[in-house]
Amino acid sequence: MKLRVARHTTDLRPIIHFYKDILGLEVLGEFNDHDQYDGVFLGLENLGWHLEFTTSDQAPEHQPDKDDQLVFYVESEAQLLQLAARFEKHKIPTVQSANPYWLVNGITYQDPDGFCLTISVQKPNTAF
Repeated sequence: MKLRVARHTTDLRPIIHFYKDILGLEVLGEFNDHDQYDGVFLGLENLGWHLEFTTSDQAPEHQPDKDDQLVFYVESEAQLLQLAARFEKHKIPTVQSANPYWLVNGITYQDPDGFCLTISVQKPNTAF
């Protein structure tokens, strides 16, 4: 199986900036005016997953809360600190996760749509 997480947004530019320029994902593809939708696919090559963000004349009806989050695992503490420095450079503040596990085991930010993104170090001997 492959995974696509799709979400509608009001403006692709800040989403692309957040996920590509700050988090470090790649633009895997884009489309314009496909059945009145524009969109972008963000992820990393050949991993079997990606994020899709779309815009259209229809406004999204999101009500994200602190438990609505994507979690990205990095391989080392050094990589986590590198990403944290990049978020700080772009003046993206951390937010407090609702789940106490992430308070100890990750750093959480909010994307331009208000959804949480947590970055955590991959623990040895786990599936993640």
